[in-house]
Amino acid sequence: MMARGGLAISALVALAGCDDQAGAGPVFAPDYRGIETRLLEGDLVQFKVTMTGARTPLDVESYAECAAAQYALIRGFGFARHLRTNVYETGGLWAADAVYTISPSLPRGLRTIDAEVVAADCAENGIPMV
Repeated sequence: MMARGGLAISALVALAGCDDQAGAGPVFAPDYRGIETRLLEGDLVQFKVTMTGARTPLDVESYAECAAAQYALIRGFGFARHLRTNVYETGGLWAADAVYTISPSLPRGLRTIDAEVVAADCAENGIPMV
C-alpha cells in the first residue's frame, strides 16, 4: 500500500510543475533595451541592438533586422541587404552588431529584405524599430 501512495505523491509532484504550455519552454518576455544606428559610408549602415529575455540569437537578429527595415524606410528606401550580424550574450544581456546596405530597389544577393513588409511584421510582433 505504501508503494501506491508514493506513486500518487510522485505523480502529483510531477504534475505540479506542469502548466498549459508544457514542453513549450520558457515564456518569451523580451525587454528591448535600445538601438544605435551609424551610417558607415554611403548606403552602408551599422545597427547595434541590446535586449534581455531573448530565447536564441535569432530573437536578437530579428530586432536588428527590424531596425534596418525602419531605417531604410525613414531614409526613403524600400529595401535592405544583410551583410553580417554578430550576436553576443553576457549575463542575460544580448547584443547584436549588424551591418546592412539600404537601397531604393531590390539589391542583388540572397539575404535581402523588403523594408515595408519587414517593418509591418515587426510592428505586428511588438518589436521596436528606429
